[in-house]
Amino acid sequence: MSSTTEQRPSDASSPEAEGPTPARSWRELRPLLARLHFYAGILIAPFLIVAAVTGLLYTFTPQLDRLIYQSSLTVDQPGGTVRPIAEQIAAAREAYPQGTLASVITPAGPEDTTQVVLELPDLGEKQLTVYVDPYTAQVKGDLVTWFGSTPLSTWLDDLHRNLHLGEFGRLYSETAASWLWVVVLGGLVLWLSRARGQRAAGARGVLLPERAAKGVRRTRSRHAATGVWLALGLLALSATGLTWSQYAGDRFGQLLDATGARAPKLDATLPGTVPPAADAPAGDHAEHGGGAAGAGADPDPAAFQAALAAARGAGLDGPVTLAPPAGPGKAWTVAQADNTWPVRYDRVAVDVPVGAATGTVTAHLKWSEYPVLAKLSKLGVQGHMGRLFGLANQLALAALAIGLTVISVLGYRMWWQRRPTRTDRSARFGKAPARGVWRRLPLTALIVGIPLTVALGWALPVLGVTLAAFLVVDVATGLVRGRSAAS
Repeated sequence: MSSTTEQRPSDASSPEAEGPTPARSWRELRPLLARLHFYAGILIAPFLIVAAVTGLLYTFTPQLDRLIYQSSLTVDQPGGTVRPIAEQIAAAREAYPQGTLASVITPAGPEDTTQVVLELPDLGEKQLTVYVDPYTAQVKGDLVTWFGSTPLSTWLDDLHRNLHLGEFGRLYSETAASWLWVVVLGGLVLWLSRARGQRAAGARGVLLPERAAKGVRRTRSRHAATGVWLALGLLALSATGLTWSQYAGDRFGQLLDATGARAPKLDATLPGTVPPAADAPAGDHAEHGGGAAGAGADPDPAAFQAALAAARGAGLDGPVTLAPPAGPGKAWTVAQADNTWPVRYDRVAVDVPVGAATGTVTAHLKWSEYPVLAKLSKLGVQGHMGRLFGLANQLALAALAIGLTVISVLGYRMWWQRRPTRTDRSARFGKAPARGVWRRLPLTALIVGIPLTVALGWALPVLGVTLAAFLVVDVATGLVRGRSAAS
């Protein structure tokens, strides 16, 4: 993760220099990586620091939620007999009759409340969640939520994803994720090659800073050794963050489609149902739970109880989300919502006829049936959000966020320490690695490297656009300097 290399005289390394072209060598790959790592670090580090700080805040939202919303999220006295889910829903609707009943989320633990989610027209894509004590069926409070997230979690999530700047702000996080793996891998190659060529061999020379080093060498060794320890985690953060980014995420979706690795969908269509014609009335399938309610009317709370009982009988334990039918001829859906390893993501469709006390499972989608790539994607997202391994996951993310901030600051410190300080050659900052080293790379490296770079630019559009912009500016700067030198 070193961003420095030995400086070459400008007349021997710039493309505008005169004289014979130096021999091509694979050794010139290191100066090229040094220049890329240097500029990527200088320009992208602010994005990385912002992403690290906001991600650190978001990591501990479960604890912050419990602290701020304790009266709504937790019960006063855990334990005892749990009241029927229908009774809990009825209590919530009596206290909050407005809107329509969208879903119900059962408690994740004995101290948690039941969440009754209501849709209100004036809330847009957000919902009103009513929290009910499962032991007493008493309403504990309400919050405006976004896909189950509290107002604080939603605010911190937006801060991390887009700095509350909307689509424009999302570019910052995708820029950070797109360049993070480039900076990490480039730094690893630079540090390992330096350790092999200039320092004593062995793990200590790579994993620990130099003891006797001073000045910029000490800063560089701390920057690089810390980066080695963080490398694997930072690469994982980059990869998982890109899977749900705006542009790279779209490319990832195309990959899933091309390989047939999309997460399968639960078939919620009731057996024997014929899709209604475009002009057919909505009541054609009123014999099932989905057609009993008119527009804006709640499904029967007893139907939630029947759907839950059927799902439990099918093996869905732990916290589940109960959702009424999406339309005529559709079944109830019950989905496990346990994000802690070992995760539980089974889903079932349940037919609950109107007035029936029991339901019948019509489809069962098991987590084991998901394609490998879909599993890795979902697990990666949960790990990125700090949910997969509980507190250990949160602490690991906190260490990565703090470490990324530290190595970014150390990188800027190196830039400052490497500045010339002589009276006749003083400068505000250190000089960048030499230009024009690509002209001395073997043709094989160029033949393979250029198409590979183009392919990466397509797969990661933000990386491609920002890299192209840097190349344009770099070439233009070289031409201007060349003309100035010639005149």
